Amino acid sequence: MPTPYSPSIRRRRLSSELRRLRGESGLTLIDAAKGIGMGKSNLSKIEQAESRTVPSATLDKLLDLYGVDDPADRASLHELAKLAGEKGWWAQYKNLMPQMLADFEAEACALRTYEAQVIPGLLQTPSYADAIFRANQVRDDDEIAQRVAARIKRQEILHRVDPPTYMAILDEAVLHRQVGSPAVMAEQLRHLVHLAARHNIDLYVLPFSAGAHPATEGSFVVMDFPDPRDASIAYLETPVTSMYLEEDRQVRLFNDMFGSAQSCSMTAAQSLALIDRRLHDLEE
Repeated sequence: MPTPYSPSIRRRRLSSELRRLRGESGLTLIDAAKGIGMGKSNLSKIEQAESRTVPSATLDKLLDLYGVDDPADRASLHELAKLAGEKGWWAQYKNLMPQMLADFEAEACALRTYEAQVIPGLLQTPSYADAIFRANQVRDDDEIAQRVAARIKRQEILHRVDPPTYMAILDEAVLHRQVGSPAVMAEQLRHLVHLAARHNIDLYVLPFSAGAHPATEGSFVVMDFPDPRDASIAYLETPVTSMYLEEDRQVRLFNDMFGSAQSCSMTAAQSLALIDRRLHDLEE
C-alpha cells in the first residue's frame, strides 16, 4: 500500500492559485495541459495537490500560458513550490503521526476540537499520553517513548509567541475515565486547569445531563488558517485511517456540530469548576 500523502498548506495554496489563474485565463484543463505539453491527468494532479512537487520548469510554463508577467507574483509562486516540499521537525516522527497531522496544526491559526473519550492530544501530559499508548498492548517501550515525544513536541504550537486559538469541548466522561494511576489522572487535570488560564485556550465540558447531542457520532478537529485562500480542514481519526475533509459543505457540517455541542456545554467557568471538583475527588 502506498504511503498516504497529505499536502502541506503551502502545497494546497499553490494548487489553488494555479486553478484560479487557469480559470481567469479562460482555459479548460485539457486546453492548459495541451498548452504546456502535459497530460490532462498530470495537470489535474498538480491542481488537486495530489502531486508532491511542481517542477520549476513546469511552473514557468503554466505561468507563461496564464499570462503571469509580474516578477513578484512569479517569485511568490515559485517560493510556494519550493517551501511546499520542506519537511518540518515532524519528519522524524512521520511513521508515528497520522498523515502528517502536525503539518496542518503548525500552520493553523485556530483549532476547534470535540473529544468524547480522552483528553485531546495537544493537552495531554507525558504520563497521560504514555498510559494512552500502553493501552495498545502490542507496542514496545521504545515505540511508546517515541510516540509520547512526538505528541509533546506537537504541543509547542500552543506556547509559541503568536499561538493559535484552541477551543476544546470535552465530554464529561473524559474527566471520569481514569487513564493510568490516580496520580497520573490528577496531574493531567491540574495541567488542564493551568492551560485554561492561557489567553488562547478555552475548555468546555459537555455534561452527562446534556443527554443526546449533535456530536454523538465521534471526536473531530476543525482547523482554520490565517490566509483566507486556505480552506479550513476537518480532521477525523480511526484505528485504521485518518481523513482530512475540506469541501465547504463538509467543514460547515463539523462547524455546526461544534457550535451545537458548545451550546449544550457548560460555560468555561462552570467547566473549570467541574474539573476542580474532579481533581479534588482524585486527591482525596
